[in-house]
Amino acid sequence: MENSLRDRVVQIASPIAFILIWEMVARFNWMDVRFFPAPSSIMETLSKMISSGEIFSHLFISLQRIAFGFALGAIPALILGLAMGLFKWLRTILDPFVAFAYPIPKSSILPLIMVIFGLGEMTKIVTVALGVFFLVLINTIAGVRNINPIYLDAAKNFGAGYVDTIIHVALPGALPLIFAGLKLGLGAGLILIVIAEMVGARNGLGYLIWESWQSFAIARLYVGLVVIGLLGYLSTIIMDELEKRLVPWK
Repeated sequence: MENSLRDRVVQIASPIAFILIWEMVARFNWMDVRFFPAPSSIMETLSKMISSGEIFSHLFISLQRIAFGFALGAIPALILGLAMGLFKWLRTILDPFVAFAYPIPKSSILPLIMVIFGLGEMTKIVTVALGVFFLVLINTIAGVRNINPIYLDAAKNFGAGYVDTIIHVALPGALPLIFAGLKLGLGAGLILIVIAEMVGARNGLGYLIWESWQSFAIARLYVGLVVIGLLGYLSTIIMDELEKRLVPWK
């Protein structure tokens, strides 16, 4: 209990100490504040953007794109991953395609996606979906294949059909690795939405960062980075809580 409390204190104190040191170094001009503005300056800029509502407009549109892209990538990946994990013949057919497509950086496919879908919302959503898809797919397949075959055999012996086997055996057994894939996919989605919004977007956190760079508004750029970091942190907490509730045996 004491170790846990100490760890929690350290986790809270270490970033606070880092921010205080950064503030002190900036105030004494020990580093170039043009590139590394003081945290107080960043917070002042954030406060102004909150008051004007600007940060919320960028945040909400990015969240919307991430949500649609995450769903578009994760749901098909989950279904296909369960099927590939259960059926060797399907895995044999599709494994070469997965092995070929997965290593390709999804950001490098963005120009092709833009050619196909134009500069509209679908480009951002599809970019996120592609990043999420393969991470969830591969982890789901691994999760199903890690299930002890005795459980699958027992379900078969009791007359369970394919749907029952998936719902009552494959899905629960694969959940720990599925959640690992979902967490990785969500992180990839955050990265990709920023990249996608830097190209051909007029709003969103990625656009905010790019526009701030173009106008050399460095404090605004840091605001965008901080908000993205907070999004990643909060999404991790939410996914961890969901995992605790849905995978209590882990």
